[in-house]
Amino acid sequence: MLDHFGLHHAARRVEAAIEIATGSGILTRDIGGTATTDEMTDAVIAALTSLRSAA
Repeated sequence: MLDHFGLHHAARRVEAAIEIATGSGILTRDIGGTATTDEMTDAVIAALTSLRSAA
């Protein structure tokens, strides 16, 4: 959706944060893990924060 609105950089950051979260083993049940949606959301937010700090 971010891409649709022309927010391509933000879309890439969200995608990167999701990759970081899933790469660290945070997976919801629908993709083979045990994390809750709250835990997944927290992991993505933490990854976004760390990406922002690194920039």
